[in-house]
Amino acid sequence: MKFPPNILFLNALLLLLSACGGPPRPPAQTTAQPAAPATNPDQVSVSPAQVQAAVIELGTFERQNLSTEVAANGSVEVPPQNRVSITAVQGGYVLAVAVLPGQRVRAGQTVATLRAPEYLSLQQQYLQSRARVRFLQQELTRQQVLDAEDVGAKRKLQQARADFATEQATLRATAAQLRLLGFSVARLDATGQLAPTLALTSPIAGFVKSVRANPGQYVGPQDVLVEVLNRDDLHLELKVFEKDVARVRVGQKILFKVQNAGRDEELTARVFLVGQAFDDDARTVRVHAHLEPEREDLLPGQFVAARIQAAGARGRTLPETALIQAGELSYIFRRVGLDSGRVVFRRVRVRAGPAQHGDVPVVVLDPLPDTTQLVRRGAYFLDAELRKGAGGE
Repeated sequence: MKFPPNILFLNALLLLLSACGGPPRPPAQTTAQPAAPATNPDQVSVSPAQVQAAVIELGTFERQNLSTEVAANGSVEVPPQNRVSITAVQGGYVLAVAVLPGQRVRAGQTVATLRAPEYLSLQQQYLQSRARVRFLQQELTRQQVLDAEDVGAKRKLQQARADFATEQATLRATAAQLRLLGFSVARLDATGQLAPTLALTSPIAGFVKSVRANPGQYVGPQDVLVEVLNRDDLHLELKVFEKDVARVRVGQKILFKVQNAGRDEELTARVFLVGQAFDDDARTVRVHAHLEPEREDLLPGQFVAARIQAAGARGRTLPETALIQAGELSYIFRRVGLDSGRVVFRRVRVRAGPAQHGDVPVVVLDPLPDTTQLVRRGAYFLDAELRKGAGGE
């Protein structure tokens, strides 16, 4: 069978093309590279050498009995019975002042001397009343004898009894006034001599706080001549605001500092009395506390800034070196693990309370077991590394 010439030509052409390289290949397709994983903005990795150089210390939460603090201001005071204002019960002229501010005085010591004509008049009334009582007592005895013999009038006996009782009352009242002023009735009875001067004495032992009189000055019952303080029972008198009163209890510990004393020493006291009424103006309640221990280097009237340790619940705490402050929230770092020989840490949000003796109560905003390995020291180094990795300063 014979093929046409054109058919033979086509077959020869195909054999030539196949011998030169075969059919054309399809265009190569470009394969896409996988995207790099996103970096965690709260995660930082450091080398073991950096961990050692930064003295990073790991640990866990601590459980402590937390106490909430109530801030209060006040002063060092003494009880009212240890503060005496010496006045003249009856007015007179100051003859002499025997003490100076800051001087120690004993109970019964003379602090000032007064003179006045009224002192002589009162002693005269006492001596006259005493003489009249003696006369009326003798008259009553005579009337009783006459009445017993039935020769005297009943009316005279009754009058004698009334006059004697009345004069006795006058004598007792005059004697009481003399004792109130400070005169010795026994000395007046024994000698009968009138004293033109009156000695004012201190009823307690202590220190003279102030002297407000000078010789020649007339003083009345309302005038304070000398003020004496006994420092044997110093205590704190604090003012607590209305919103905090419910948290204050008897027996709570107080930490306080004396203001403007030039020292940072923190002293202690304990609440023994909580007021039951508000001050009308400031809406505060007065809280009294005993010093622990008693101190002799404090002065009545010194201002103090105090923190009352109110009771609180048991909670998680971390040292201050473990927290990074960031406004209302704070951050801590937990250890995640190892990656290519580097230690990986992750930042965790927490809400921190006020520090207490170097420990800070924290509330973790995301669930975290108590056994989690946390950075207890060196958090600021990790925070700097985290900011550096994020392009911060």
